[in-house]
Amino acid sequence: MMLFDTIAAISTPLGKGGVAVIRVSGENAIKISSEVFEPLSKKFSSLADVESRYMCRGRIWRSFEGRERISIDDGMAVVFRAPASFTGEDVVEISCHGGILVTQGVLSALVEAGARVAEAGEFTRRAFVNGKMKLTEAEALGLLLEAETENQLLISRGGMRGILSDATEKLYLRLVDVMGSIWAKIDFPDEDLGELDSSEILNELSLIYNDISALAATYKTGRAVSEGIPTAICGHTNVGKSSIYNRIVGYDAAIVTDIEGTTRDILREKVSLGGVTLKISDTAGIRDTDDAVESIGIERARAEISKCELIFAVFDVGSEIGEEDKSFYSELVASNKKVIALYNKVDTAHDQKRTPCGLFEKEIFVSAKTGEGFEELARTVGEMFIDGTLNLYNDAIVMDARQYGALKASSNNLERAISSLSSGIPLDLSASDVEAAMTSLGELDGREVGEDIVANIFSKFCVGK
Repeated sequence: MMLFDTIAAISTPLGKGGVAVIRVSGENAIKISSEVFEPLSKKFSSLADVESRYMCRGRIWRSFEGRERISIDDGMAVVFRAPASFTGEDVVEISCHGGILVTQGVLSALVEAGARVAEAGEFTRRAFVNGKMKLTEAEALGLLLEAETENQLLISRGGMRGILSDATEKLYLRLVDVMGSIWAKIDFPDEDLGELDSSEILNELSLIYNDISALAATYKTGRAVSEGIPTAICGHTNVGKSSIYNRIVGYDAAIVTDIEGTTRDILREKVSLGGVTLKISDTAGIRDTDDAVESIGIERARAEISKCELIFAVFDVGSEIGEEDKSFYSELVASNKKVIALYNKVDTAHDQKRTPCGLFEKEIFVSAKTGEGFEELARTVGEMFIDGTLNLYNDAIVMDARQYGALKASSNNLERAISSLSSGIPLDLSASDVEAAMTSLGELDGREVGEDIVANIFSKFCVGK
């Protein structure tokens, strides 16, 4: 990736639409765009004369091989001059009609004029490189673009507003202050230099450690919202697993019949339940069978269950729980997975048959047909994974494993430093752990982060972003 090239890309989804936007960024963005876009107003001789953030109407031109230069569309253009732009460079955004051919034609014209087609996430990466956003803000933007639930939207907007970045910045600066006092005492041991004495250094490091640990703990909620919890629906045949799956995903995704063993393969969807993003799977009924095809489905079901973190164990509330089922669910309990027992078909069963098996900590009576019990299910799932004291929009919340890993590394280094100082080990021997904690904390927003990590983050963005 050459960060000094002028790049161009279609920033709206490919396909037919009312409007498409082509973005150009780089040192020659205005010059190159001027060769393609001609303002219709006599007030401007070219885009170079158009003031920043002023949308002007114009004609879009392209040269075809063997033909004279022709106008391929009329559109609008806005110029954003550096550094007051998304990328921090000169940026031009050209809006044209959203036809596939005309949109590609505008991009081709820009490339012919000297631009290079942008790589995935290159605009956002330039914004990061040019100091327009922190790495956590860029990651929040990535989540916003992929958001499928309201909570993902809330948590991503909080991250984009710099709430997590501000929280880590304050922690980092506190560590800088402590290191200043540590080095003052190391370099001038006989003089009373540094804002903090040895006991105050230990106390401040302990306070910072607690705050970093508390921030890292928000990953439980952030992961549940942004990444999602792998979840499997399992149970014996004909207990209503597929009906429950359909109720949760909100449409008839799975085939439901009275015939046992209807579900053979794994069905997967991503849904929000109780504020938690569930990567939910519907699996084949677990039972002994001589059917070769059904046996494959059961093997796949067991494999899926083994990979999932949350299990919805489904029972028919009106039927006895057999020894085969008890044995299977006892295995689930022993596996330390989070399991919620769902006693289905309460709309058809008598009250005296509503007796839980007692194997599970969480047991809920539901009806996939009427929806009874599903509000309780949503509430239970939310309580399992979401910290109700957190405000997803206004609080600093760790959203992904990279951020969590950086915070844990920082807290581990601080824990060693605190232990060393508490044991009477000299400051100069403990300083390296405090510096390592600073380095790990700096990785969160890109101060110390490696090129391979940065490249991986931005490679997940779409080309026009």
